[in-house]
Amino acid sequence: MTKQWLRNLVVPMLAGLAITGCASNGNQLSPTDQAVAPVETDSAPPPASAGSLSEMDGDGNPYFPGTRRALARTFYFDYDRAVISSDDLAVLEMHASYLRDNPDRSVVVEGHCDERGTREYNLALGERRSGALRSFLTAAGVSPRQIENVSYGEERPGVAGHGESAWSRSRRAEMVYR
Repeated sequence: MTKQWLRNLVVPMLAGLAITGCASNGNQLSPTDQAVAPVETDSAPPPASAGSLSEMDGDGNPYFPGTRRALARTFYFDYDRAVISSDDLAVLEMHASYLRDNPDRSVVVEGHCDERGTREYNLALGERRSGALRSFLTAAGVSPRQIENVSYGEERPGVAGHGESAWSRSRRAEMVYR
């Protein structure tokens, strides 16, 4: 009971304290870029009963318990930030539960950025974003041996384009199960 209480208290606190990205590189958004609608993610809140995550799709990715809908594996970030959104915490906890229950499975956490900033800066920011997910998962009890981090910086954009709508889809971390 104490362990569960501690997990319910410490994990959200650690996620909330995740290290933010460094200071801005000076690029400012134009007023037209700021008016773009926010990114919509495919990560809906989990069902009320979290149950076991033993079911997987054809690629070995876990489903929401009791459904045939895969857990979201892409997590989006604000501009120049590496802080996990509070909306993503429930889904990340389900990934952590799955990895704890399946110690033979592992995941690669890929960090990505938009095209703004230098190559070196974006690689470092992508590393911080993948590191934020890694920190959450390890704080939730996942073995560090099950998690590999990689940063692609701006090299693999989520959507081709040169405006906020494309950039917002590139600022992400993705979990790839192996």
